[in-house]
Amino acid sequence: MAVAEEGNVTRAAARLHLAQSGLSASVRALERELGAELFVRTARGVELTEAGRALLPEARRTLDSAAAAGEAVAAVRGLVGGTLRVGTEQCMGAADPFGTLMEFGARHPSVDVHVEQAGSALLLERLRQGRLDVAFVAGPGDTAGLRLRALAREPMVLLCAPGNPLADRAEPVDLAGLANEVFVDLHAHWGSRRVADAAFRTAGVRRAIAMQLDDVHKLLEAVGRGTAVALVPRSAADKEQARGLRRLVPATDAQWEVSVAWPAHTRPSAAVRALLSSLSGEGDRDG
Repeated sequence: MAVAEEGNVTRAAARLHLAQSGLSASVRALERELGAELFVRTARGVELTEAGRALLPEARRTLDSAAAAGEAVAAVRGLVGGTLRVGTEQCMGAADPFGTLMEFGARHPSVDVHVEQAGSALLLERLRQGRLDVAFVAGPGDTAGLRLRALAREPMVLLCAPGNPLADRAEPVDLAGLANEVFVDLHAHWGSRRVADAAFRTAGVRRAIAMQLDDVHKLLEAVGRGTAVALVPRSAADKEQARGLRRLVPATDAQWEVSVAWPAHTRPSAAVRALLSSLSGEGDRDG
């Protein structure tokens, strides 16, 4: 599983805290047992063969079942244990994933919580691949095969520097009138970027994006240092780095919605169920 997910034996060995030679020997032993090659070497690392692709979902189910067996024994003793792999974006507003996880860890010290930060589009894909157990995500995206629970919503706002010609606008700003503005934004896999793209698509505007970033705070600093404009969730505009920027109301009903997502077709682990039980929100829905 680790070799398949990493696409590289060296990285997989480091992840598993094993010697590369020992991991390679284990893979060869498994191939001999199954009577088929599972990987082929490429210039970039290793890729699954047809036999390897067939084994992958069964291997994932086997590992999940083994984890569930251990959790069942722990549950008899009144414990929630195991590993919880959680994905989240950097700043999720009122949903506060990191605060939630800190409280969860205090209540369930036997759970080993691993947190991975990435844009929501990447997190959704890693949920489907079985690389994450649960994720806090935002914006439109491919949610097929997943269940979601909406946790918070907030409007989008426009930000610009005080010297921008838009800075003194008091009335809502029509997105169609921003066709000639230069924007800074996050990369396309971030939830707020996907909300912004959808809003401008609806307005028939093709934006010029001068800079794409993977850090909300750097985005706010970039707006403050130049003439570019950004469309961001209201909670981003409340940050310290946005102090001094002009906040404008866009003429759009676009909303940034934060949800918690988990695989729909496998039984959640005891740790996932315990985390979900701590989160209030709207009713669960299939993606």
